[in-house]
Amino acid sequence: MVASALGFTVMTTLIKYLGDDYPAALQTFYRQVAGFIVLLPIILQRRGAAFATTRPGILIFRASAGTLGMILSFYAFQKMPLADANALSFTRTLWMVPLAAFVVRETVGPMRIAAAVVGFLGVLVMIRPGAGGEFAVGLPALAMLAASFLFALTITGMKVMTRDHSPMVLLVWSATLGVVFALPGALFVWRWPAPMDLVLLCAMGVIGTITQGCYIKGMSIGDAAAMAPIDYIRLVFAAAIGFVLFHDVPGVWTLVGAAIVVASTLFITWREHRLAQAAKRLGDES
Repeated sequence: MVASALGFTVMTTLIKYLGDDYPAALQTFYRQVAGFIVLLPIILQRRGAAFATTRPGILIFRASAGTLGMILSFYAFQKMPLADANALSFTRTLWMVPLAAFVVRETVGPMRIAAAVVGFLGVLVMIRPGAGGEFAVGLPALAMLAASFLFALTITGMKVMTRDHSPMVLLVWSATLGVVFALPGALFVWRWPAPMDLVLLCAMGVIGTITQGCYIKGMSIGDAAAMAPIDYIRLVFAAAIGFVLFHDVPGVWTLVGAAIVVASTLFITWREHRLAQAAKRLGDES
């Protein structure tokens, strides 16, 4: 999980650095191609087993939502300070509360609902609608919120699919379909990269794939309540790199809103973990 947080920060730094010359849709395509090439030896070695599934529909939907979410998030990382964009990206945990109720049909208690509402109030503190300034509500902030919702959909799908699918199968489907779904948007803004830019774009794709693999592996073998807080250290990494490389200084409202969002999402994670443990004990006793 620490490797995932650090890798994610390096990837978003490259996204922002290359953003003036390569639009989000084009960056997404190059990232997906590089990720597919990384997994190609495994695909060729395992062949049918790498794509083995009984539920292709969910995997197709997950890949399409993930690709669109990636384009939107890349746009936000290009246009916003890294720390601000990262802070908004944490809302994916908040989105999972209504998704759990309406999609997975889980019973959502008042504590989880209250924590989600508080978390979204933290978002309002950060974007301060009508307040003006650099982080007022605008297209980049809205793009990151929409991306977080789409990523919450993919995580919900991952939770369902990991019951009978290996992390590698999920990665292979995501990488393969990601290339297909990212191509149309890339064609509208196509340009051949300069040699050094190509190296950086490939590095971004490789790091992104490794980051995703580390995250899936960490969440699958670690205790969710212990793993989730580790992901938030990327806010520290992003603030440090944003200050050093791009001279971004997070504002007071960003820090306050981010603290509210992080606290609420940590509470939701802790609450779900406690409920899962209680259900497991009841199952063992019965």
